[in-house]
Amino acid sequence: MKASQLVTHLRHKGNPRNLEGMAKFGINTKKAVGVQIPHLRQLAKNIGTHHNLASDLWNTQMHEARLLAGFIDDPLKVTERQMEDWVEDFDSWDICDQVCSNLFDKTDMAHRKAVEWSHRKEEYVKRAGYVLMACLAVHDKRANAAAFEKFFPHIIRGATDERNYVKKAVNWALRQIGKRSMRLNKEAIEIAKKIGAMNSSSAKWIAADALRELESEKVQNRIKQ
Repeated sequence: MKASQLVTHLRHKGNPRNLEGMAKFGINTKKAVGVQIPHLRQLAKNIGTHHNLASDLWNTQMHEARLLAGFIDDPLKVTERQMEDWVEDFDSWDICDQVCSNLFDKTDMAHRKAVEWSHRKEEYVKRAGYVLMACLAVHDKRANAAAFEKFFPHIIRGATDERNYVKKAVNWALRQIGKRSMRLNKEAIEIAKKIGAMNSSSAKWIAADALRELESEKVQNRIKQ
């Protein structure tokens, strides 16, 4: 199947009423047609892994086509140049999160890019850095604790960014790392307390929200088990 055929299909399946709901959640709908994620995932399942088609879909600039591209691309064929090109195209938090959690976090460059992007000024690129940290904490079962401890200084540094999509990603990264093991939980709690003492409304929100979950009975029991 060609990208042009898929775009035609997506336009046919699009629902303007869905765009209203997407916009309420802060999704950029300027280039969207209103196709829901479950349909895109089913399409991806039917298509299978297809690197070249993913590239063609991304180049259409359609919101849903780019989501689909992230679902079907082959992480083994993703290059660093592609990651840089795509991350600079991110124009909505959902594109950022879906591509990072379904594709980029499975590449060999994920840990390095997480740190690199956390230093960037662009809101969605910086968000991508912290989203990668969060997703790696969940998906990278082979990495040891030290691989995630390296993220802590960058989480502290990013905690004072007042931009909504950045601070929420910083918070997400801290919480996911802190739920990975008892060792990382204790360390994440200490990091959260340090962040909470910073003179920043963003930092104080990140810390309070993270501590609420990381110190909860539910999380503590799960980690101990």
